[in-house]
Amino acid sequence: MQRRHFLTSSLAAAAAALTSSDSHAQTPAPKGREYYELRKYRLRSGPQTKLLQSYLENALIPALNRAGFSPIGAFNLDIGPETPATYLLIPSTSLESLVTAELQMVKDEEFMKAAAPFWNAAAAAPAFERIESSLMIAFEGWPKLVVPPVTAQHGKRVFQLRTYESPSNQDHVVKVEMFHKGEFEVFARAGFWQVFFGDTLIGPRLPQLTYMVGYPDLSEIDVKWDAFRADPEWKKLSSLPRYSSESIVDTISNLVLRPASFSQI
Repeated sequence: MQRRHFLTSSLAAAAAALTSSDSHAQTPAPKGREYYELRKYRLRSGPQTKLLQSYLENALIPALNRAGFSPIGAFNLDIGPETPATYLLIPSTSLESLVTAELQMVKDEEFMKAAAPFWNAAAAAPAFERIESSLMIAFEGWPKLVVPPVTAQHGKRVFQLRTYESPSNQDHVVKVEMFHKGEFEVFARAGFWQVFFGDTLIGPRLPQLTYMVGYPDLSEIDVKWDAFRADPEWKKLSSLPRYSSESIVDTISNLVLRPASFSQI
């Protein structure tokens, strides 16, 4: 219990410091903003992929839904380093609920039964290589995750997961500010499906932000980005010295993800 209390308190303190909010972990995110856990399962080619997909579809995502987390995104890495890999996106309006979800699921008998093949995998045949996780808070200007319009019909879709790392905390703040000064609107005019925008509170390679945009298929990626770069308001915004990308962003990670058949995003 002491470890659980320490973990929850520590994460709450970190979030409060980074969001200039005095809200507690038990309360909703400030100004209605969601928290996100972005989880990456690193895998080996072979049976691990099938075992993980079964675990997510039949055990973990149903248990998260029962606990009030929805919608859950499950994505397979299509283009990017370290394939195979699967990404899980879990949104929550409560920080405490998010960071204690795994502790609570052991009390869910239905979950424990369905999760047994994955949880009890032998060391000689592990279910995954490693799990990496980041905790984010939604941008003020995009406080909640938006599900693409075709998801409900299981329509064709593909996503980019983009991470911008900045050389300093001040540069990171300026890059986040840039989204709120017109970048969201440029994405909208260019026809992107804007899914979420998250400021990373805890994770590797800080300071950084991560966002997800979607398309009907891969052929639309270049079309949408060409429209984005040609937008007059984007040209005006990006030409301002304050928002020079060379100064405020030094590394960009760009992954292409395809949703699993059971993904809720």
